[in-house]
Amino acid sequence: MQVAARPADEARRLQSLVSLYLLDTQPEERFDRITRLACKVFHVPIALISLIDSERQWFKSRQGITLQQVSRDESLCAHTILGEGAMLVPDTLADPRFADNPLVTCNPHVRFYAGHPIHSPDGARVGTLSIIDRRPRELSVDDLGMFADLAAMIDREFFLIEQATTDELTHLSNRRGFATVGAHVLALCRRGRQPAAVVAFDLDNFKHINDTQGHEAGDHVLRQFAKMLFTHFRASDIVARLGGDEFAVLCGGTSATQLSATLDRLQGQTASSMLARAYPELSWSAGVADFNPESADSIGDILRVADARMYAEKERRRPR
Repeated sequence: MQVAARPADEARRLQSLVSLYLLDTQPEERFDRITRLACKVFHVPIALISLIDSERQWFKSRQGITLQQVSRDESLCAHTILGEGAMLVPDTLADPRFADNPLVTCNPHVRFYAGHPIHSPDGARVGTLSIIDRRPRELSVDDLGMFADLAAMIDREFFLIEQATTDELTHLSNRRGFATVGAHVLALCRRGRQPAAVVAFDLDNFKHINDTQGHEAGDHVLRQFAKMLFTHFRASDIVARLGGDEFAVLCGGTSATQLSATLDRLQGQTASSMLARAYPELSWSAGVADFNPESADSIGDILRVADARMYAEKERRRPR
């Protein structure tokens, strides 16, 4: 059995895959519709939408098999993402790369394989659309064109996910993205019995800047504050603009107590930044709430607690 080489851009590819927040999520009709269509159009018993993680091939959508994932070393799709365009294996038993592969010699007894790379919005090949038969066969030129069209439909869905969950001004997650990704992160923390914390931010005196210096100045403040948040929190933390001058950060595997040093550093940089010199009236208030992995709290529940604490802090600091 030949194990696929790692792509030259493997680190960036994995980062793009993780940023989609699709690994280990529930089935979705928009993807299942495509695999059902692939089975019908190509008259095959198995169709898969696979994401190639660091050590596994995980199925976002699957028709015809019960497996949820397989080892990347055994994956035929790991070979597919090494190049653009479809990879065809008319007869796996006649191909020395795969003839002794456990997926060929045992269940699901792959005899014919066709895979096409699918891409994250930044163009990284994060997985494949594949069709499988238990008998040797070929695909026509027309078939290959249709196969590429189905793969492009998946690329489009990935793009729409990013568009629907990203704030256009700051390029952070928006409220929908924060809720979607947050639910996934909390599920992982609950499964691993790990803590998490949410920080809610609100910019003080932002309305005054907008009213006196215009919306262009206000947009500049929002973009610069977003950059500071992104810099001070970890790459694995979920940083979002919820709307207006409200921001939030979800930190998995971290408690509220552990975040105090990060908030102190952020406060120090804010006070000494070019932003503060340009807008001396600008500051921010924050509230932090913990997630207990033993609880049934949702991301919305924790955000509401963090919001309440943030507004209490804002009120406490308001000049009397």
